[in-house]
Amino acid sequence: MSRTVTIIVAMIGTALMMTFVIGLSHSISTGFAGFKGGMPFMIITIFVICLALYDFWEEAVRKDK
Repeated sequence: MSRTVTIIVAMIGTALMMTFVIGLSHSISTGFAGFKGGMPFMIITIFVICLALYDFWEEAVRKDK
């Protein structure tokens, strides 16, 4: 695959994953668990999103391959 296609596909995949995880975190925090009950999942969500963005950067965007 060309570099441009790799970046676009990785960006779409990362955005879909982020949308799902953020939506799940939002529904947990506004539902029965409440903000304090959803806080541990929110912290894990932020960490996982940071890892996904770092992997996107390393695998698709960095030029020293």
